[in-house]
Amino acid sequence: MKPAKENLKPAVLWEPAADGKKVQCNLCNWRCVIDDGKLGRCCVRKNVGGELCSLNYDKLCSANPDPIEKKPMFHFQPGSRSFSIAAMGCNFRCEFCQNWQISQAALECGRIDGEPIDPEHIIEAAVRSRCRSVAYTYTEPTIFMELCDECGRLAKKRGLANVFVSNGFMTREAIDFASGWLNGINVDLKAFSEDFYRRLCKARLQPVLDTISYIAKETSIWIEITTLLVPGQNDSENELKQLADFLVNAAGVDVPWHISRFHPQYKYLDSVPTPLSSLERAFAIGKAAGLHHVYLGNVPGAKSESTFCYHCGRMLIHRIGYTIAANDIADSKCPDCGTTIAGFEL
Repeated sequence: MKPAKENLKPAVLWEPAADGKKVQCNLCNWRCVIDDGKLGRCCVRKNVGGELCSLNYDKLCSANPDPIEKKPMFHFQPGSRSFSIAAMGCNFRCEFCQNWQISQAALECGRIDGEPIDPEHIIEAAVRSRCRSVAYTYTEPTIFMELCDECGRLAKKRGLANVFVSNGFMTREAIDFASGWLNGINVDLKAFSEDFYRRLCKARLQPVLDTISYIAKETSIWIEITTLLVPGQNDSENELKQLADFLVNAAGVDVPWHISRFHPQYKYLDSVPTPLSSLERAFAIGKAAGLHHVYLGNVPGAKSESTFCYHCGRMLIHRIGYTIAANDIADSKCPDCGTTIAGFEL
């Protein structure tokens, strides 16, 4: 007899393994093969009697409206609010994670905290909060895909957009699974080095590159990229040139690249914050590679937080932190020269 699963949510995107007892999860690129009674690498998906179940579906650990710029999404519904939700867990082990209290708790102490709030109430809260979108963020949304899917479908029916903030390690199957309701995504491209991913994230780079290329070329999902610049780890001129060139070739010159300032977090405390000179050098490298829109993050008040027309140089959106002081884009175009600014038509 199979163990009872009354309180567990059946998982999506898995298949039985050859022996009939193990299961293979196809949600992210670890593609875990999981023994009966065991957990996947994310520690929130479990093989229960030969069926894969989600352990965090009904455990919402965060839910609140945010500026869409906080994701960061600068070319997607600028100035709007996004109802941001998360469930515990992650498939990475980043030593510098800023949300480690919720992303790593399942791994470190087997704890999955949260409230059982059903998708209908989540979307109703988003509507009441006058949000234009729902963001699946703070932890890795791929590992609470069951909740994302149900919320995403309901949000779409209510006229809300859906946004992921992701490490980009999902499979093509997961991207295709979400493509019917997912409108935008910010992928965290942490570095352009397999060594960095292995040492500091316990992960791999290539699947993230594949995700960025697939989303940009094969789907209609709007994509933006974020790189947290960690001093001495991913900020060499050569690596940043390779990363910027990859973005131009894989995602196109219109993909926004957000370069964020690092502050010591979690297990990575023996470092200084990113020097402004390093951020400015990375910004120049991105522009030299041909990217139209490069932004600096975690530097409140910097000119490079704002959006400029890449053709004539006019400031189109004046940002101060997450606040928009002025938005002069008209019908997705620069009012001076008529150049179309990608993303704003969404």
